[in-house]
Amino acid sequence: MFDRFANVWTAVTLAKHLKVGKPLPLEVAGEKIVFFRDEKGHPRALLDRCPHRGVQLSLGKVENGCLECPFHAWKFDGSGAVKHVPLNPDAKRERLFATSFPVREVGGLLWLFTGTGKHCGEPEVPSALTMVGPARTYLEIEWNTHWTRAMENMLDSPHVPYVHAGTIGRFIRPRLRDDSRMDVTWEETAFGGKTHSTVDDDPGSGATLEWYRPNMMVLHIPVPGELFRMHAICVPINATRTRMIIIGARSFATLSLLNPLFNYSNRRIANEDRAVVESSQPLEVPPPREEISVRTDRATLQFRKYYFSTLVGDERREEPDELEEHATTH
Repeated sequence: MFDRFANVWTAVTLAKHLKVGKPLPLEVAGEKIVFFRDEKGHPRALLDRCPHRGVQLSLGKVENGCLECPFHAWKFDGSGAVKHVPLNPDAKRERLFATSFPVREVGGLLWLFTGTGKHCGEPEVPSALTMVGPARTYLEIEWNTHWTRAMENMLDSPHVPYVHAGTIGRFIRPRLRDDSRMDVTWEETAFGGKTHSTVDDDPGSGATLEWYRPNMMVLHIPVPGELFRMHAICVPINATRTRMIIIGARSFATLSLLNPLFNYSNRRIANEDRAVVESSQPLEVPPPREEISVRTDRATLQFRKYYFSTLVGDERREEPDELEEHATTH
């Protein structure tokens, strides 16, 4: 299950989409999952397939915190246990289960663990999503690409002056010369990694990005004395589609009526990326040696090595020859 995306925590959608008394079907990494709220309002997740005759549980209804199958009205609780089998009072219900998955509601998001979850731990959630005070904006967009291409785009600093020349790149592009040089560092962290880029040794020209395994980027935007973060979560729907969840957090201009303006800007920037990333072939990132890479690709290659070694389990994860001398981690 969850091909090339198993046994990880991922945000899957905004928590506000999961209403009390109504199932919410979502596809995650090729698997159909149904979410619902139990009698205490806590989110629950089951494989969207009844173990009895295979119909979609999401076509049923939620009553008293249980999900009722639309076919024979079997009732499942949040653990997947069968609580009622109509017309079969002698059914051994202790032997009947639907497949359940761990789910959490944190930072305005629903988080799913893509495995059975006996030792799933808890999701790593950036502090700006949970702290009291910052204003937050939330945006969901679907891209027609594999999630790995979207994730690498979010970790890629060299494209900013060119793809975003009319938006966030307009501050860098005019200062570039033909011989300008970008330096990219990479630091391993407990949650994934941190990368920082500068152009021509100008400390004001770069950006700091954090990568939260497996599929989240956090951009630290420098605003003196303030907090300003952008979060991008690349949620795999299937092999050709990705749900992008984009969340801004800011400690200034906190009036809610300003949120549409911030989200307008976020959507515009995301669509600039989308137009380029959706053209990538193949849709899924290939092993490092199958594409040409250079020194400024350090951060994306670190992600690619993780993807192939951990999620795919493929040994073809060595760096390309051009980087062997210069792309060591810091």
